[in-house]
Amino acid sequence: MSAAPEQPLKNKADSNTAAPNQGNAIALNDVNYHYADANSSGLYIPTWKVNYGDRVFLHGHSGSGKTTLLNLLAGVLTPQSGELSLLGKPFSALSARQRDKFRAQHIGVVFQQFNLIPYLSVLKNIELATYFAKAGKTNITDAAEALLTGLNLPATILQQPANALSVGQQQRVAIARALINKPEILLVDEPTSALDAAARDAFMTILIDMCKQHNTTLIFVSHDMYLKKFFETSVEMSSLKGSSLKQSSLIQPAETK
Repeated sequence: MSAAPEQPLKNKADSNTAAPNQGNAIALNDVNYHYADANSSGLYIPTWKVNYGDRVFLHGHSGSGKTTLLNLLAGVLTPQSGELSLLGKPFSALSARQRDKFRAQHIGVVFQQFNLIPYLSVLKNIELATYFAKAGKTNITDAAEALLTGLNLPATILQQPANALSVGQQQRVAIARALINKPEILLVDEPTSALDAAARDAFMTILIDMCKQHNTTLIFVSHDMYLKKFFETSVEMSSLKGSSLKQSSLIQPAETK
């Protein structure tokens, strides 16, 4: 059977038809992903929904499937079966090229490795995100300065190379890059592991405030239970056993304070 012809994605203004704070920003139904390596854990999620603007702390021990789930939400991985929808769109049904475009336009991603290009300036690193999103922004410098100010970084670092910054500064630049296109969804994976306690708390406060200001749906992955206090909603992932997955034990219902 031949594949259906690829339909072009509309631009951001046209493609995001869901009204703010209505419906689900993220919806998973019978999503199943398994690795080719039989020794690697798989992931099965019967159902999980996240509303627009929710800020979710996703936690579990190492190997429980946190990063696998984040990669599914980012479109880096695609489920073998089931439905994964983002912003009302059938994300898992898109082609790889469509997923890349959708991610660039609607999703901000910050992984443990910040993936800043060391020899480029902070501004050039942030500009790359708008290039991949084909955002066509003409006031990148102003927008970047505003984000850096909100993240308690001086605008003067815009012209500094990324490798001249401290780890904490690089982390905040990575957040600014993830937010420059005003994504509806922000995916963050273990961003505080390299920070001391004071820097960690300051970063978390700023991140949550930024997401509140922009009504950004935040999925924050960590094994550090201390960070749970910054969130109103937490979701715990139980152990994932690959071939012996239990439908009822993969994701526990969200706890709301």
